[in-house]
Formats: sequence, structure tokens, C-alpha cells
Amino acid sequence: MTTTIGTTRTARLVRRPEGPAHLVELDVLAHEAGLHPEVACALLRLGLIEPAGGTGRALLFPRDAGARLARAARLRRDLGLSYAGAVLACELLARIDDLEQRLLRYEPSNHRSRS
Repeated sequence: MTTTIGTTRTARLVRRPEGPAHLVELDVLAHEAGLHPEVACALLRLGLIEPAGGTGRALLFPRDAGARLARAARLRRDLGLSYAGAVLACELLARIDDLEQRLLRYEPSNHRSRS
């Protein structure tokens, strides 16, 4: 799939399987989330994202961790939350998403339409 960004650039979106080639450094995630690397490091220290490989000096993270960084940044910006508050909100939102997915597996589809 090709997506037009603005009027002059296009980006090709490609789904790739998860694996070691899909791990990136924190600086890359910070850039993709629009954050300063020090802010991303602060969110890492608060436990928002977990390394999936690398060494102590060059930790590697799954590519989707950038979305969690961006979500925390939006919560902080839009709701005025502290870094710790944004991390807590992200964890709670992820838990809600997980529970909703689990509920969908057990709830009959005709039951949902009654509300």
C-alpha cells in the first residue's frame, strides 16, 4: 500500500514479520514518536517500554514501542499529565484494550447489538 503524505512525499507501508530485524534503538523510536531522546529515556526508566534485546549500552526495542511513546506524549501534552501519570494512563489503556479483545472472543455477536 502506498500513502501520500502531504503533497510532495509518499511513503510505502509494508507489513513485516516480527523478529530481530524489527528491533530498533531508542533514538529511532524517539524520532518516530516525535520526542527528544532524553524524554524517551525518561519514559523507559518509568517502565513504559521494555527492551527486547541488545546490550546495556545499546538496547533494542520492538518497532511498535514507538506507538506507546507517542501515546504517552499525547496524553502528557493534551491532558497535562506528568510523565508518571502518562505511563500509568498508557498501562491502563492497554489493559482496557486487552480486556475488550478478550471479551469479544467470549461475547456472542448478537448480544452486542442489544445495547
